[in-house]
Amino acid sequence: MSEFETLTYDVDEAGVATLRLNRPDQLNAFNLTMARELEQFFVHDATDHAIRAVVVTGAGRAFCAGMDLTADGNVFGLDETLAPTPEEFRANYDQAPYDAGIRDTGGRVTLAIHALPKPVIAAINGAAVGIGATMTLAMDLRLASTTARIGFVFGRLGIVPEACSSWFLPRIVGIQQALEWVYSADILDAETALAGRLVRSVHEPDDLVTTAQSLARSFVEGRSPVALGLAKQMLYRNGAAADPLEAHLSDSLAMFYTSLEDGKEGVAAFLEKRNPNFTGRASNMPRIF
Repeated sequence: MSEFETLTYDVDEAGVATLRLNRPDQLNAFNLTMARELEQFFVHDATDHAIRAVVVTGAGRAFCAGMDLTADGNVFGLDETLAPTPEEFRANYDQAPYDAGIRDTGGRVTLAIHALPKPVIAAINGAAVGIGATMTLAMDLRLASTTARIGFVFGRLGIVPEACSSWFLPRIVGIQQALEWVYSADILDAETALAGRLVRSVHEPDDLVTTAQSLARSFVEGRSPVALGLAKQMLYRNGAAADPLEAHLSDSLAMFYTSLEDGKEGVAAFLEKRNPNFTGRASNMPRIF
């Protein structure tokens, strides 16, 4: 269990980790330390087989009030001496100096969240602005408190939507709604976010996190970690595929390999009218893409 400066987390008996952004005096504003620690958590800590799902929320009265704009120099931590062309950056984005000097820190976080083959739920307990809003888009579901306020406010700061949000947001709410929210840069209340299908449901503040935790438990108890992880990959990847043949090829491999392991146990448990004892781990899934 890693020691973090800007995050805390605990894991319950069902394997649901509750991860809290923990800079409450700064309304959990996102800084370079938080970026590194979130990436560390989702790339390393959350892959532990003891963690079956993750609920993300904020300590105090905010979820994340956006980027901490008080840092010296380039507040986004970028190297202003560089000027790569698109071709240069694409060919070398994961190498120095571009890896640290050009790559968007929020995007590194959302890519790590997206890659985790486990359910991830956002419990938006207050202000979620800028990166505070876009980081939740890589999470599988978003629940909001009645006090939540969500804003894609980049145009007001003279910057663009980041954290891979130009990929996630239109897929969640549709291109027309995504463009309206980005163009307007307005702060959305919870009911507006619900009407726009950005959030799954709205809850009283005292009920938000417990509801998200209960939902996460319902996803993982009695479920195969391998089946869940593969299903997550398939829905995200095949939902953007050009042809249903791509889905057929990947789900054929997934059906084949799961039928050899947890699938056998699942069928046996069903026929014997007992609870299954799945032994597969999300960290050891078959490769289907």
